[in-house]
Amino acid sequence: MIEDKNPQRTPLSELGEFKLIEHLTENFKVTQKSTIKGIGDDAAVLSFGKKQIVVSTDLLIEGVHFDLSYVPLKHLGYKAMVVNLSDIYAMNAKATQVTISIAVSNRFPLEALEELYAGIATAAQLYNVDVIGGDTTSSTSGLVISVTAIGEVNEGEAVLRSGAKPNDLLVVTGDIGGAYMGLQILEREKEVFKVNPQSQPDLSMYTYIIERQLKPEARKDIIELLQQIDVKPTSMIDISDGLSSEVIHLCKQSKVGVDIFENKIPLDPQVIFTCEEFNIDSTTIALNGGEDYELLMTVSQEDFPKIKGNPNLTVIGYMTDEDRGMHLVTRSDEKIPIIAKGWNALKD
Repeated sequence: MIEDKNPQRTPLSELGEFKLIEHLTENFKVTQKSTIKGIGDDAAVLSFGKKQIVVSTDLLIEGVHFDLSYVPLKHLGYKAMVVNLSDIYAMNAKATQVTISIAVSNRFPLEALEELYAGIATAAQLYNVDVIGGDTTSSTSGLVISVTAIGEVNEGEAVLRSGAKPNDLLVVTGDIGGAYMGLQILEREKEVFKVNPQSQPDLSMYTYIIERQLKPEARKDIIELLQQIDVKPTSMIDISDGLSSEVIHLCKQSKVGVDIFENKIPLDPQVIFTCEEFNIDSTTIALNGGEDYELLMTVSQEDFPKIKGNPNLTVIGYMTDEDRGMHLVTRSDEKIPIIAKGWNALKD
């Protein structure tokens, strides 16, 4: 007999919507000066003075974006925050507030939502953002999470996707491909579990890539680094749908081409050996995997001395004239057109 590790189950109907919101959000503290009024009114009140406001919203839907058979609810709450904060940092902005809305079916007891909100609270504390409101409603199709992130940026400091120029350097933070390969490991172990529920997988050799999938981090540190070294990217985007999709966005909105060098793409050793295990090409995964939440930016060649040798930043190519197209330069010096094969939530 399987022991119930969480025997207490409080039906959500015992609380009702408003008491549920009050219960889940009672520990959120206001830390930002710009938060005039947070949770508890019809709308939050924010004051930014001369600063510009940046807002981004994302949906996470059970069965589309996450599988609760292997995604812990606390990790899910954390990730829901991170994927939205990443969009704010991709604007060269400081994230300051978020709103959280959930649609939940009656199969979730109060304790499950407490776990979800514990992850949200952990991310809010770590990234120093205020949770200022949201909504809850019922769902007939599992769990749905919507997060709206709000940020501030000084006038003239926002970095758009449309500012890249020919000869700008293409720069990526961290390493890529890990989140996708972590997902492959989790999906494989799920299938093993279906066949043998008694199996206890040893995932120790995949720790990094599984964490990249279940508990990614937004690159707030990079925005702080860029300010320290006095570099303002000419364009920027976060890598949520795969490197190829994101670089195409930059090229189309900036009206430029690109050459990406295959041998410059940063890959963690765990990604490389897991790709070999699955007999998948690691460059294909880096281009099309997604969910890494690293930042992809273009930087003027004049700023190269400032970023040269920084372990957080890797130059993987350069922008060209639009009529030269978008290409991957392979290790054998062959030019291959870049096409978007990144993850598409609207595909069956």
